[in-house]
Amino acid sequence: MRRANAALLNVGLYVGVAVLLVYLLFPFYWAIVSSLKTPSQLFMTPVQYLPPTPRWSNYVEVFTSQPFARFLLNSAVVAGVATLFALAIGSFAAYALGRFQFRGRTTVYYATLAVTMFPQISVLGGLFVLIRGLGLYNSLPGLVLTYMIFTLPFTTWLLTSFVRSIPIELEEAATVDGATPTQIMLRILLPLMAPGLVTAGLLAFIQAWNEFLFALTFTLDERSRTVPVAIALFSGASSFELPWHLIMAASVIVTVPLIVLVLVFQRRIVEGLTAGAVKG
Repeated sequence: MRRANAALLNVGLYVGVAVLLVYLLFPFYWAIVSSLKTPSQLFMTPVQYLPPTPRWSNYVEVFTSQPFARFLLNSAVVAGVATLFALAIGSFAAYALGRFQFRGRTTVYYATLAVTMFPQISVLGGLFVLIRGLGLYNSLPGLVLTYMIFTLPFTTWLLTSFVRSIPIELEEAATVDGATPTQIMLRILLPLMAPGLVTAGLLAFIQAWNEFLFALTFTLDERSRTVPVAIALFSGASSFELPWHLIMAASVIVTVPLIVLVLVFQRRIVEGLTAGAVKG
């Protein structure tokens, strides 16, 4: 009886995992299939789950119909620079919040966490006035500055938990040897924080790479346009006349780099996400 129940439980587990995988992977699979079809094949009935003749020229057309390579470069620069700034500032802020005792530390910590909960639309007006006042409208530095509003609080909050999990005895030993707080941070904590830095950096990069509202509001032309906005601006007279095959191809192109990054750093990501679960 126990063996039968165990076998039934295993079957249910495998079925549940299979259903979950289909639910998670099917949208990306369908995007790939749609990107290899002609416009007429996208709306054919019955639905074709495999392209009759894969049309790889759709991917070429994405780059020839508009300066899509430039949009990719803009997204990479903005997301990368915003992530680097967030990690550089956030790591020192996390060190202060996680190690030093000062008045208002708890308030600052929860205020930082609260900033991540604000919807983007609630701060859009104030940011627009700020960006125009600084003369950064329709520029990559302007996007970097606006992206910091969600990447910096997120990395600070995540890294603070990671700093608290590092044994304080390491810092005490370094202090006895005459190390300054800056030396402790740079030479001891940062190497130990590598999993947390990779996790926070990758998640912040994904947020910045996929960001749409700020990029749409603070850019005006192709010089500083990012890929989410470029995909949204594919033209057509109606929803049925939009070049959905090109939109799907462009969506696959911008998703692949994120998948590659997650696969490359997956071990570091798991280490970073579980590091704060056990006190060192």
